[in-house]
Amino acid sequence: MIFFTADTHFNDPRVLRLDRRPFADLAAHDEALVAGWNAAVAPSDTVWHLGDFARGTPAEVDVLLVRLNGTKHLIAGNNDDEATRSLAGWASISDYSEIEVDGRRLILCHYAFRTWNGMGRGAIDLHGHSHGRLKPMTRQYDVGVDAFPFRPVALDEILRSRARSRKALANG
Repeated sequence: MIFFTADTHFNDPRVLRLDRRPFADLAAHDEALVAGWNAAVAPSDTVWHLGDFARGTPAEVDVLLVRLNGTKHLIAGNNDDEATRSLAGWASISDYSEIEVDGRRLILCHYAFRTWNGMGRGAIDLHGHSHGRLKPMTRQYDVGVDAFPFRPVALDEILRSRARSRKALANG
């Protein structure tokens, strides 16, 4: 199975204050995100992390990466330094990627696009960076842990999330 996530910000104390994540301290935050990741993702699964993985020394970041299930690809974000990008635990590292999942073309970048390749032909833009605060456009989804329940999510759940929102508004 293929999963997507972004903005985990492991070992980054700023997220507790800036994003008001509901954890007593940074250690509780990091452990909850590791537990959520490993509950959702099997060792044989694939995860595309769309940036802002972690802060810390290369050794600290590597320990976190090794603890997480799955084959992990990094689409680098503004907080992913060269040490994070160079860790051996990534199957690939890039700033942008286009992939196909379940017959759908996906555009992957840390940043949300106003327009993207294939937009008029149904391509879907998956991104992070906005921490659930950006008003989405059609076929555009923030896959970060602030937009989803602190764990990686599969494409079907991503697409259902918007359908649930529309249904809730209609039932108002």
